Amino acid sequence: MKHLELSGCSPVPLAHYLKALGILRVVAEQVDAQAAGYWHRERFVLQSTLDNKASLVDFFLNQYAPTPIVAPWNGGSGFFPKDNAKALQAIENSKSDRFENYRQVIQCARVAVSIISPKEKPNKKTNKPDLLQYCRNTFPDHALKWIDAAYVLTEAGAKYPPLLGTGGIEGHLKFTNNFMQRLGELFDMESESGKPKEKHRVALSQSIFAKNAPGSLTAKAKIGQFSPGSAGGPNTASGFKGAATVNLWDFVLMLEGSMVFASASVKRLGNHSSGKLAYPFCVQQSSAGYASASSSDEKKERGKPNSRAEIWMPLWYQPTTLSELLAVFGEGRAQIGRRAARNGVDFARAAVTVGVDRGIAQFQRYGFLKRNGDAYFATPLDRIKVQPNPKANLLSEIDFDSWLSKLRDKAGPAKEAPASITRALRHIESHIFDLCKEEDPQRLQDLLIALGQCERALSNSVKWAHDPKINISPLAGTLSTDWLREANTDTQEFRLARSLASTSVWFDKNKEKDKEKGFAFVQFMEPLEPLKPGKKGFSWNKEHDPDVQWSRKNLADNLNKVFSRQLVKIKKGAGREFPAVHAATAPLGDVVAFIEGRVDDALIEKLVWGLSLINYDSRSRNPSSQNQSEQNTTKAKELPPAIYSLMKLCSLPAKLPDRLPFFRANYYFLMKLCSLPANLSRDIALDSKIPVQPQIHRQAALAANAEKASELAARRLLASGHPTLVQKLNGLPETTIRSAAALLFPIDDSAIRKIKKHVLQPKEEDE
Repeated sequence: MKHLELSGCSPVPLAHYLKALGILRVVAEQVDAQAAGYWHRERFVLQSTLDNKASLVDFFLNQYAPTPIVAPWNGGSGFFPKDNAKALQAIENSKSDRFENYRQVIQCARVAVSIISPKEKPNKKTNKPDLLQYCRNTFPDHALKWIDAAYVLTEAGAKYPPLLGTGGIEGHLKFTNNFMQRLGELFDMESESGKPKEKHRVALSQSIFAKNAPGSLTAKAKIGQFSPGSAGGPNTASGFKGAATVNLWDFVLMLEGSMVFASASVKRLGNHSSGKLAYPFCVQQSSAGYASASSSDEKKERGKPNSRAEIWMPLWYQPTTLSELLAVFGEGRAQIGRRAARNGVDFARAAVTVGVDRGIAQFQRYGFLKRNGDAYFATPLDRIKVQPNPKANLLSEIDFDSWLSKLRDKAGPAKEAPASITRALRHIESHIFDLCKEEDPQRLQDLLIALGQCERALSNSVKWAHDPKINISPLAGTLSTDWLREANTDTQEFRLARSLASTSVWFDKNKEKDKEKGFAFVQFMEPLEPLKPGKKGFSWNKEHDPDVQWSRKNLADNLNKVFSRQLVKIKKGAGREFPAVHAATAPLGDVVAFIEGRVDDALIEKLVWGLSLINYDSRSRNPSSQNQSEQNTTKAKELPPAIYSLMKLCSLPAKLPDRLPFFRANYYFLMKLCSLPANLSRDIALDSKIPVQPQIHRQAALAANAEKASELAARRLLASGHPTLVQKLNGLPETTIRSAAALLFPIDDSAIRKIKKHVLQPKEEDE
């Protein structure tokens, strides 16, 4: 069997995709049961005993028997007094054997109408359900393909798959009556041979093989939602408005292909409804992942939804028989873990996480959207490759406690939720699509940023998020450190943000509560309370939390506010040294770049919000295990301003040996509540302790007074036995403020040694 390329059958538009399925189905059922098909270079390839163009064209012209398509349950179908019944009567009175099955089904339909609704078209509130049931029970087997594609009966009533509108009606287009009209135009109904009319022979070659021919081979007829470019309307012709035109064979073969989809009524496990429609590769509309995406696509206008659903059409590259294809379409597998995909975002995830059937290479995504008044168009939205994407596997973590599903359920476009949260949800879904299309650290980082911005929006609407009817928990502290590794783009901004987000601080006995208090960095950004020991993450703190210092100000101001708050808490806890620990350090060169304003502050802030969602537990990397490339980012001669060095030496973490009793006694508390790493930094600060002096930071951050801040720092160091090379410095206000903000970035031992040599007088043993 030769491989015959059908150039007129492509994945886009949907009409041409369905046409390919129609050709395969008809050939397999009427000529060659072993016929197979596949996609190659955006074209459908047919493998059958009809191994050349002439034989395939001859079959459709002289042997093809159309599938009986009728809809006596709809008005305008030709079965009622005021209907246009010309095409139906022509088939009913035809003599050709190719229409024998059609005539038999028409007769069955007339019997059904005479019994259930003899005088007028059926009404969905009275006798239409009975007519649907009667047709399903009495129609011959060769007509059931059409019925199963047009509607499905459930205990909750009839359900209509989106592909064929409402039981064979899409707007004012009656598929069945138009199908019969197209057949009447193509074939001579009065002859016994039922031969095709001469003027439409060439149109068949154009439809199947995209063969060029002189003159127009299209007719003025509707094709409905399947080919938006042929639907007519404003700006579709040289004039103000164009008429709908279609190759008659395209319409006929398209509807033949639609019957590859067979719907079924299934009971969902754990679903208490009486029945739910299952349609292959069909999910709820997601207004993300395509250029024209808008939240309005999921809303209703004038009581009608702006979208029906979206359907993902599989593309496969290996020859597949009809029976094999029907098995794939019948299952329509799209799984996220143990549950079925519910919307477009879920389907994209399923495609790249082994959640679909093997053998499918790509999916062409279509949405049934309002794009021409109230008419729905099968709009091509996107193309997703089916291939393993390890980074996409991390998306399962945002299903923590059904977090993403709950967010979509409560903050989707059709829901009443704060606008900032709805926007954040759209950004998350858009970046999920981007990640599913390309496995790239930047794509995952963009998604992490979007998640962080959603967390920020939720923290600004705690009352809404904490409402029992909403109950959306914070995502902070729930993601694994795999995100940290996979989203690492090794930029200055990423390294700086990571060092901040991984920092935790603890305070000595609180005078009011008489117990130690631990804080992750994120608790200075949003109102959070740690969960009970043994659980990761946080819960919302509804009360006014004075520890939350983050605002809409610039990054340097926010960092200075957080540092000031930490100093206040140290003093309130009767502490004398700065009690910070961290899972990652910032290279000194990156800190210098921050002080000098050579980094993207807005990006750092977004990254801090995203990286704060990670749970920095025992699996976090300690500073000594960072990439060598990060360790070598500091140039040999690149040193920070002296004002920074002086202040940093006055706010280094306490020496670890001095804290061992506390760590041993409170290891579990620190690990679970403070999100501290197991391998704590062993940075050696100075030979003697440097008591905390908040005035130093206050003079630099609030007053931008480099002279006063440096003088206080030099005195503090001298009093602790560390004389400095300078006692008083001048500096630009902006540099002073950013130097104060940079104190929050943890640095490693080698960086500490550099700044010691920079501003401290050498000791005798160092000389």
